[in-house]
Amino acid sequence: MRLLKKLKRYGKKKIVAMHMPGHKRKNLTHSSLPYKIDITEIDDFDNLHNAQGILKYCQNKLTKLYQTSQSFYLVNGSTSGVLASIFSVLDYGDKIAIPQNCHKCVFHAIEMLNLQPVFIPISLSQGIISDIKAHDIDNVLNNNPDLKCVLITSPTYDGVISDIVSISKVVHRHNATLIVDEAHGAHLFLDDKSAVNKGADIVINSLHKSLPALTQTAVLHVCHNKIDVDKVKHYISVFNTSSPSYVLMSSIDECVEFLLKKGKKYYEKLQKNLKKFVENTNKLKNIHILQNNGNFFDLDNTKIIIYGGNFTGHQLEKFLINNKIQVEMSNVWYTNCYTSLATSKADLKKLYKALKKLDKIFVYKKTDISLSIPKIKLKMPLCKAQQQNMQDLCLGDAVNKISGQYVWTYPPGIPIIVPGQLITTEIVDYLKYIKKFDIELVGMNNEKIYTIKLDNMEF
Repeated sequence: MRLLKKLKRYGKKKIVAMHMPGHKRKNLTHSSLPYKIDITEIDDFDNLHNAQGILKYCQNKLTKLYQTSQSFYLVNGSTSGVLASIFSVLDYGDKIAIPQNCHKCVFHAIEMLNLQPVFIPISLSQGIISDIKAHDIDNVLNNNPDLKCVLITSPTYDGVISDIVSISKVVHRHNATLIVDEAHGAHLFLDDKSAVNKGADIVINSLHKSLPALTQTAVLHVCHNKIDVDKVKHYISVFNTSSPSYVLMSSIDECVEFLLKKGKKYYEKLQKNLKKFVENTNKLKNIHILQNNGNFFDLDNTKIIIYGGNFTGHQLEKFLINNKIQVEMSNVWYTNCYTSLATSKADLKKLYKALKKLDKIFVYKKTDISLSIPKIKLKMPLCKAQQQNMQDLCLGDAVNKISGQYVWTYPPGIPIIVPGQLITTEIVDYLKYIKKFDIELVGMNNEKIYTIKLDNMEF
């Protein structure tokens, strides 16, 4: 039986609720919230952290859908899955190889486990972070034979996909574990592009990002039998709430059922509509859609990256909002529009019409996308940096000091500065530049930044 159906059936029963949650399945607020199906771990509804009944059955369906060794529900988003994965394969003080465009939760894991991060080189192509190269990972592993784990993000927030097959071969040749944060690619298995069947050991997906599931729903896939599943289960329970929402879990189950029955059909329809959209936008003079012209290993075309004109991505976002289109994000150089199986032909047509209107207003002028991303240079372990006495300085006075805080752009939550990092002139110039364009920087307070008091020690 599907979880939602079971919840609805139970909600109709006249049973006195002498258990949590406090609303007792009664709509005291007279709202449209789903009180009737919001329960806790009561009789016959299983326990996510020791699934033996219906939740085990649901997770088995998930495993079947993605064709993994074993897949698990997450109700605290992909963040909880990334944290559980890292804690499952690494011990305190171990080394981990990451590109610096990892989500902030990776740095939080590094902080908690006092890990030694080794950074995999990243590069820009057409203004966005390109794919991770297998030979760069090989070099990192050759120089760090004691490194146990490699974690990469694929696809990125902008849809850039790395060559997981080649990367996994390199990682396994060095007897290391490969974790792929595929939060933005839960749909890629429908196109045989998912890391789950490309050699990754653990893969994390956010269902809610690109599939018909409620916000906060995600899944973790164990793809290789060398992974200690019991350890993974333990850390999933550590980083997920002990009171998982049955509303969210029923959303995952409904999503899985939909994908099993209609996923391929809807994905093919989406691809057909996207192809027509790109054909139309290619006729525009001043608006350009990011396409893979050999600059990347692969691209997830469900993310529409829009460039062009003598305007910033932020200005383009405001223009689209005025045309009743809300984008996913924008930055100095481009705007990112997310599509999904729920995106209709009419939705894409409306976006195209808005871009066509804008195309007639602005004249194309190549945008400055040459600005490089400052490299993270740690002078102190993250966990140690968090424990130091701090002073806040104006950004311009922080050069050659050690940061005591995180600064990141949101979305997508990728750090520009982390605790223990040397603040360079390059970083200050980068932050000042992007602040000119109203890009949201989380962590800074009125152009001030916390630095570590080390008797004004400079490096």
